[in-house]
Amino acid sequence: MRIMCAALCFLFSIMVQAEPYKVGDVPHDVVGKTVDGTEVKVSDFKGKLVIVSFWASWCGPCMKELPILGGIQNSATPEKLQVISINYGESRKTFRKISDVLAGTGMKLVADPKKRTGKKYGVEGIPHMVIVDAYGKVAAVHIGYSEAQLPALIDEINEIARR
Repeated sequence: MRIMCAALCFLFSIMVQAEPYKVGDVPHDVVGKTVDGTEVKVSDFKGKLVIVSFWASWCGPCMKELPILGGIQNSATPEKLQVISINYGESRKTFRKISDVLAGTGMKLVADPKKRTGKKYGVEGIPHMVIVDAYGKVAAVHIGYSEAQLPALIDEINEIARR
């Protein structure tokens, strides 16, 4: 009986996995909590370009992307852009350590230890980035990109910000 229940739960979890967002979609609003427990919502930043990026400490491209996203956040005016950086599938302890290192970047650092937000965003691999325009709609989605693609992503972010 336990095996059957576990199998059904597994099948159900596969079925509820969302597809990655498409341009024009409205993303799931609540993305998680910061290290101090503050809930973060995409709608909190309506009127701004919002970059939602899923990452983990073991992901090489993610760790190269984080300082770049922090730099983008620091170089942009807070009225125009917000980076929400979501630690995907790692323990709270790991999230706290990395949050300490990334403090001061201006990014909203959020934990997703059980991958619940990731499922709603259709995350199956990382890095996974969703760019939300100032109107609250998905403007672009990037999945599994490499370090070599980061300059093109920055250009795209700047182009979307000018719209």
